[in-house]
This record gives sequence, C-alpha cells and structure tokens, in this order.
Amino acid sequence: MSLDFSDPLAVARASAAAMWEKDLASRSLGMSLDAVGPGEARLSLTVTAAMTNGHKTCHGGYIFTLADSAFAFACNSYNQNTVAQHCSVTFLRPAFEGDRLTASAREVSRIGRGGIYDIKVTNQNGEHVAEFRGHSRTVKGTPIAAPG
Repeated sequence: MSLDFSDPLAVARASAAAMWEKDLASRSLGMSLDAVGPGEARLSLTVTAAMTNGHKTCHGGYIFTLADSAFAFACNSYNQNTVAQHCSVTFLRPAFEGDRLTASAREVSRIGRGGIYDIKVTNQNGEHVAEFRGHSRTVKGTPIAAPG
C-alpha cells in the first residue's frame, strides 16, 4: 500500500514511524510515541530510579529530553527534515520515580524554514511539570521518500 502524500495525517504518521525506527535515544529511555498529527505529537515516559537526582526527583535533563523528543516528532510531521535551532524549558514542579510524564507538543507558528512549538509536560495526575518552547529549522532531506 502506498502513502497518500496529499493526506497530512498519513504523512505525519509515516514520518513519525520512519523517525521512531531510528530514534534509539527516545526508545532506549522507555518513551512511547502515543499520538502524532500535523504539527503535533504526544510522547510519554515513566520515571525510573536511574532518572532521579540527589534530591530524589527526576533529573531535569530527562524532562527536557522527553519534551525535546515530542518537539522533534511534531516539527518533523510534514516530511521535511527539521532540527532544533533553540529550546528553553521552565520547570514548574518536581517529578518522582514512578511518575508517568506526558509531553504534548503543538505548533504555534511555521513560516518558511522556521517554526515555534510549545510542549507541555504533565504527570499522571494532569499536574503541569514543565513548559518547553522549541524553535525549529528545516534542513535538506525528508524522513520518508516522496514519490519520484
């Protein structure tokens, strides 16, 4: 079955599948790709003991990584290779071992080669853990081959 490149949702899903197959970082941390669509993605992760710091809370780098992965899948959902140009994160409350964190990415703006994406990280209780903003830049190439 061939991909219908005129269907934005099909393109987003195929782009995500191609990226997920190669994304050893997200997969090896135990992330799951829960949803993807044009300009949006949702990934989740359970905090393990190995992800906690000296305060017995989830190290901020893991929260950033989860949000960054959601950002990547959202901004690559148009079958254009897209990379981070700038990212920032604000931590709002701690996460703990056993927490299930979800990063929900949504496109704010996409003009030319640049995009802005907001990613909200919540825990299993729906509490707001962090807010991440990513600025993207498209580069050469595509996650999936377009018809010739």
